[in-house]
Amino acid sequence: MMTFSKLAAALLLAGTALALPSAAQAEIPASVRAMIEKAEESDDVEAMQVLIDLADETFPGNADELNAIMSRFRERVAIKTAAAQAAEAEAEQEAIRNAGILQNWSGKGEFGAFRSTGNSSNTGVTAGIELGRQELGWQQNFKFLADFQRSNGVTTREQFLAAYQADVDINDRLFAYGLGQWERDRFQGFSARVSASGGLGYRVLTENPTLTVQAGPAYRVTRSTTGEVSRNIAGLAALDFDWEFAESLKLTQDASAFIQSGNSTYTSTTGLQASLSDNLSARISYAVEHDTNPPLGAVQTDTLSRITLIYDF
Repeated sequence: MMTFSKLAAALLLAGTALALPSAAQAEIPASVRAMIEKAEESDDVEAMQVLIDLADETFPGNADELNAIMSRFRERVAIKTAAAQAAEAEAEQEAIRNAGILQNWSGKGEFGAFRSTGNSSNTGVTAGIELGRQELGWQQNFKFLADFQRSNGVTTREQFLAAYQADVDINDRLFAYGLGQWERDRFQGFSARVSASGGLGYRVLTENPTLTVQAGPAYRVTRSTTGEVSRNIAGLAALDFDWEFAESLKLTQDASAFIQSGNSTYTSTTGLQASLSDNLSARISYAVEHDTNPPLGAVQTDTLSRITLIYDF
């Protein structure tokens, strides 16, 4: 749509053209040159291009001069824009450098209901929180998730997970990571399972969708509900995929595998998230956890369906 200023320029050019005799090459009037010079004081490339195109159509034979004017204008605006972006980036980095330990954290809180099958079959409440902090060249992420259900004084579901990961950038896509994770699920047969891993990650896709993969060696200590403790060297492989395939709709897929002798663990969580407002969204997800050799009395596969509200802060 043509703005008022563009329309005014078109009418002025048309009026000036009617006042001039027809010629193979028409000299650009001083009033039009003054209009172009005035437009050059702005940074509106679109409006300037409209003015140049109208001048070229109205006063033929001046294409070389008009194209040169437009080329210089675009170059000046590009340099100015790049300088402004560099200044903004430097200001952001300076703010990060000077931030206190409690500043620059962002995250989300999640609360809702779950339905589980496997080692326990029931419905209960689920809650979680994720925190992240961007540093210069590295970032921190913390996650806590709890699923709990109690009926008639008896706990029938009790699953907790806490994880901390730090990523150090090697370049724009490649990074090194360190991960520490604690889990508790008595119905799956262990009172505590601690995992530590370090390795390399790679940001395969960085726009939309995004895809990040990581892998490295791991060490796991598991204490069963019977008191037995096992220690294992393992390998970790994980991926994180997010795709905003429609306005306010996002598909998420997280998967990980701790591979070790004795009992390997595979997890997969698929979610669909819909934005309700700037900070609030709703999410449905389906998680599967499979242990190849769980403790005696536990089944191999657990599933968990969740419906939650998420608040970003």
